[in-house]
Formats: sequence, structure tokens, C-alpha cells
Amino acid sequence: MPINSKSTDHENKSWGMQVPFDSINDSGTYVCNWSGHLLRVPDDAIKPGRSPLMSICGAETLFVTKISDDPFVAISKARLLAANCDLMVNF
Repeated sequence: MPINSKSTDHENKSWGMQVPFDSINDSGTYVCNWSGHLLRVPDDAIKPGRSPLMSICGAETLFVTKISDDPFVAISKARLLAANCDLMVNF
């Protein structure tokens, strides 16, 4: 990477990755593919040995798309990142 370039969320290999809700293993900011709602997953929510902070059960798999490694990304930036992934935005 050139010295003067800045790292962005787009350079992260997990950016835009779609995963089932119950398979979230990384902290970050996600968008619910079924509703467009924003999910913030801090490091504490995924520590080994912790009980899940949230669980959703249903007959069909619900997918989320990771838009940032930062679970506290600003809402305005999160909207832009979601739009770049062609995701519905409902936040």
C-alpha cells in the first residue's frame, strides 16, 4: 500500500460479506437484508463463552451484510456504505 493512501472499509476483505444472522462471528456494523435495519455488534457481544445477546428463531435463514468493522460507525457513513452494497436502508 502506498505511504500516502488511506485505509478504508472497502479494503477490508469482509466488507459487503453476507452471512446468516446466527453465524455472526466478527464485531462490526451489519445491515439486515430482510428489513434494512442497522445492527451494531461490539466485541463484547461475540466473546467466547458469552451467552448470545440476541437470538432470532424462524423457519427461514435471515441474512445480514457486514458494512464495516467498526460497530460504532456514524449513521451517515453507515447509510453510504449500505447504499454502496445496494442494500435497503431503513435507519
